[in-house]
Amino acid sequence: MHKKIASLALACLAAACLPTGALAAKFNLKLGHAVNTTDGQHAAALKMAELVKQRTNGDVEIAVFPSSTLGTDAAMISGARGGTIDIVSSGASNYNGIVPATAAFELPFVFRTAQHAYTVLDGPIGTKVLGEFDAQRLKGLAYWENGWRAFTNSKRPIRTPEDLKGLKIRSTPNPYHIQAFKLLGMNPSPLAIAELYSALEMGAFDAQEHPINVTLSAKFYEVQKYLTVSNHIYSPLILVMNKAKYDSLPPEYQTVVVEAAREAARYQRELNASNAGKWVAELKKAGMQVVEQVDMAPFQKIVSEPMAKTFGEKLGPDLLKSIENTQ
Repeated sequence: MHKKIASLALACLAAACLPTGALAAKFNLKLGHAVNTTDGQHAAALKMAELVKQRTNGDVEIAVFPSSTLGTDAAMISGARGGTIDIVSSGASNYNGIVPATAAFELPFVFRTAQHAYTVLDGPIGTKVLGEFDAQRLKGLAYWENGWRAFTNSKRPIRTPEDLKGLKIRSTPNPYHIQAFKLLGMNPSPLAIAELYSALEMGAFDAQEHPINVTLSAKFYEVQKYLTVSNHIYSPLILVMNKAKYDSLPPEYQTVVVEAAREAARYQRELNASNAGKWVAELKKAGMQVVEQVDMAPFQKIVSEPMAKTFGEKLGPDLLKSIENTQ
């Protein structure tokens, strides 16, 4: 009898030690992304999880899985469509196959400034594209920030288009990126970011291009010597949720999830802006040779017109015109 009472007491004590949310949560969601925990994308995910938990009084909890723990970008997006993963944050290029309009947001030089990108993505144009995810069993939640992409390589400083010629570069799966890099004289091939470090280390690629924060957080500086702050592409992340799981939430919690996702976007953008100078300094300290000032007009002249022509032939000219006309 005493043993039973003691066991019951221990069980009650163990239950009392559990986090309140673990007992109270009515909806437990998994959010996956591909980068590690030092990146701003992870900070955005944690901020969203915090806001959702607060605003639902613990009824909705989001567990964050970084560093491709739940699979490659393609695998996570497939999992979200199938319902095995609830929420995914991934670069816009990884959605081109299911929502072709997303490719417009990562065309070279399509955005003039960060504010231009935010106005387009957060406004009617971006909202319309998010709506296109519904047909793919996904709910488009928000645009987070991957950032301005910059070239790195192991061969030489990049100051002119001529310097890019002949480099083997890892590309996203975005066919427009592949076309642009070929126009610039490079040899592009797509590869998942989870496999990129070892591919650079082994010499399978000479070059890669990611936002500077990703180059830092993924430690590509260990296997790349030269960085050019080219800002040739603004790269948004798109946060999506399994549509059936989203629809299963009470309407007021659906609103909380969307608003928290968009608030996390603003939080991450401010975080990235405040850290930009620090990232470059850290990469210099790590031994990278950095070209910070480069005239990108010759690069733009080579790629912009062919890119717009190819995109227009596939999806029509209206989307790109709307982006260009947005102030």
